[in-house]
Amino acid sequence: MPDFLPIAYFEGQFVPFADAKISIATHGLHYGTGAFGGLRGTINPQNPHQVLLFRLDRHCRRLSNSARYLHYNLSADKIKTVIKDFVSKNKPSKPFYIRPFVYTSDLGIAPRLHNIEKNFFVYGLEMGDYLSPDGISCRISSWYRQEDRSLPLRGKISGAYITSALAKTEAVDSGFDEAILMNSQGKVCEATGMNIFIVRNNKLITPNVDQDILEGITRDSIVTIAKDLGIEVEEREIDKTELFIADEVFLCGTAAKITPVKRVENYHLPADKKITMKLKEKLTEITENRDPIYKDWITVIDV
Repeated sequence: MPDFLPIAYFEGQFVPFADAKISIATHGLHYGTGAFGGLRGTINPQNPHQVLLFRLDRHCRRLSNSARYLHYNLSADKIKTVIKDFVSKNKPSKPFYIRPFVYTSDLGIAPRLHNIEKNFFVYGLEMGDYLSPDGISCRISSWYRQEDRSLPLRGKISGAYITSALAKTEAVDSGFDEAILMNSQGKVCEATGMNIFIVRNNKLITPNVDQDILEGITRDSIVTIAKDLGIEVEEREIDKTELFIADEVFLCGTAAKITPVKRVENYHLPADKKITMKLKEKLTEITENRDPIYKDWITVIDV
């Protein structure tokens, strides 16, 4: 059982986490008509009474946009205010993860988005490494990523993550740590909850946003950081076979941060991961507020 933070935001107020409960008839539970965000909180290494949040504005804007797919008008400013108050009330002392969630909260059985109540909650849990920082193994999933013409993939719609769940369990059951999904065109898309990068000939390559990927905030940050470091970045289609001969492969996301990939299927990747590690070290510096160039990416909250 994860160590949940003691206070949650639920139905417009802050309550003990144990008291934040929904009915078994809740509409969003039955139809996946919800959308979520996720961001990490870091205790400031220079001041244990401060929490650092990475790209809070961007996270709140994406969740607000996700809510719009559900016909729910929830402003990014409202989300931001609640999250900052949530952190202040919980006063965390260890690294943690925040999960804000919007959903259809009415009780009913008709799948729809009109004439139905929506709501918003926030909870959190302590979180260390989501995946092994030393590197993981990946298989190519037999499940394919959905298409934007059938689901709004630019939003983190909860119902869409059945594919991620199927792919993750398939990977673990077959002896791997994680799965890589192809899109409907047979091109590399993403992992079960992370974006993917490869390195070939000192060039950083990642699937473009037209490849049915989630427009990841960590992904966007890495693209910016790499360019600032003078690393050539290419956003384009990636074929499956490129994974097997890549110089480096890594996954990235809020929970995973930057996680190196050691093996794809039965192809072992080179041990030297200099670009991956360079980016990982820089991202850590930024999230710990040790790089003045990116200070506007960090929100500091006194606890």
